[in-house]
Amino acid sequence: MAENLKDCSVPCKQSWDELEAVCRRERLHCKVLNVNKHNINEYEVEFLCDYKKTKEEEFYLVKWRGYPESDNTWEPKRNLKCTKLMKQFHLDLVVELRRHKRRGIPKRLDKEVSSLLVQKAKHRQTIQRWEAHLNNTRNHPGRIFVQNEVDLEGPPKGFTYINTYKVGQGIILDEMAVGCECKNCLDEPVNGCCPGASLHRMAYNDRGQVRVRAGQPIYECNSRCSCGPDCPNRVVQKGIQFDLCIFKTENGRGWGVRTLQHIKKNTFVMEYVGEIITTDEAEKRGHVYDRQGSTYLFDLDYVEDVYTVDAAYQGNISHFVNHSCNPNLQVYNVFIENLDERLPRIALFSTQAIRAGEELTFDYKMQLDPVDTESTRMDSSFSLAGLPSSPKKRIRVECRCGSDSCRKYLF
Repeated sequence: MAENLKDCSVPCKQSWDELEAVCRRERLHCKVLNVNKHNINEYEVEFLCDYKKTKEEEFYLVKWRGYPESDNTWEPKRNLKCTKLMKQFHLDLVVELRRHKRRGIPKRLDKEVSSLLVQKAKHRQTIQRWEAHLNNTRNHPGRIFVQNEVDLEGPPKGFTYINTYKVGQGIILDEMAVGCECKNCLDEPVNGCCPGASLHRMAYNDRGQVRVRAGQPIYECNSRCSCGPDCPNRVVQKGIQFDLCIFKTENGRGWGVRTLQHIKKNTFVMEYVGEIITTDEAEKRGHVYDRQGSTYLFDLDYVEDVYTVDAAYQGNISHFVNHSCNPNLQVYNVFIENLDERLPRIALFSTQAIRAGEELTFDYKMQLDPVDTESTRMDSSFSLAGLPSSPKKRIRVECRCGSDSCRKYLF
C-alpha cells in the first residue's frame, strides 16, 4: 500500500506566502521558503491600503503578504522599504483625487478614497497573476505583458490561452506534408523547395520578411525536411518573437494589443489561433455572439468554406487584437505540417514599420484585389475572412477604430 502512495501528492491548502508567514510567526527556518535566522524578522509589504500625515511624519496602512487584512498595521514611512509600492500608491491616489476634483493630498483620506485604492491594488495583483499565467503557458519567445489603468475589469472569464489550433468535435487533422531535400533552401532550393513543390515561390527573403503579395499562400519547411531549425523558410512556426502587451483601451474598444518593440515592415507578428469547428457549428455560435455584440469567428475559406476558427474562449494573444479600417497587420494563409488547403494556419504580418508602443490591428473585413492568376482563387474566397460565418441577417456593429478611412461599421 505504501508503495502505491509513493508518488501520490495533493495540493497544499495554503499558499507559499501563507506558509512563509507561518514560519516567521512560529520562528521556524525553512530553506525552500528562504526563511532563515538573518531574515526571519523581515516582513513583506503586499500593498498599501491607506495614508495619513501628522506634524511629525507620514504613515501608511500596510497589508502584509501572507497575513489576513485583520493584521494590517499603520507603519511610519521611515520603517518601510517598498519604494515602488509607495510610488504606485501615490499615482493611484492622485488619479482618484483628480476624479473627485480635489487638489493636494489631505492629511487623512476619506473612506471612499482609501477603499478604491485597495480595490486598485487587489485588481493589479489579479492582472499580475494573469500575466504570469500567460507567460507560463506560452511556448513562444516573445513575452506577454498585461496592463489595465482604465478600470477594474480583470481577465476575461472562461478564456483559455492556447498556442496552436485545437481541433473541434468531428474534425480530423491529417499531416500530409512532404519534406524537401535542400541544403540551402533560399539560395539552392531543390525542385523549388517546399513552395516549389506546391507550385509557388519562396515567400521570405534572407531576413525572414514576407515578399509575396497578400492573397498568395505561404509554404514553409516542416519536420520532414532535411533543413534545420535555422532555415530561412521557417518563420511562422517559430512563434511570436516580440514582447507584446494586452492593454485596456480608453475609448470603449475593450482589450487591445500593443507591441513593446519596433517591428519592421513585412515581419511575422502572430498567428490567429483558436478552436477549429465546422461552418455549420460556426453558424450556430455566430448567432449567439451576435447577441453578445462580439465575435471571434474566422473563416478558413482558402478553397472552400468548410471550417472556421473560433477564438472566443480558446485562443492566443490574437484574441485581443482590435479591428481597424486602416490596419498595420495583414493576414496570410500558411501551410507547414498540413497541406490540406481547407485548413491553413492564419498568420498576421506587418504591413508597415510599427513603432514600440503602437497598437496592433487588422481589418476584420479585408478585401484583396486579384492582380494575377496565381492568387485569384484565394482572393475570391478570402474576402470574408475574419467575419463570422455569414448568418443571413447580421447585427450592425459600430466601428470605433478612429482612422480617417473608417467605414463606420465592422459588418
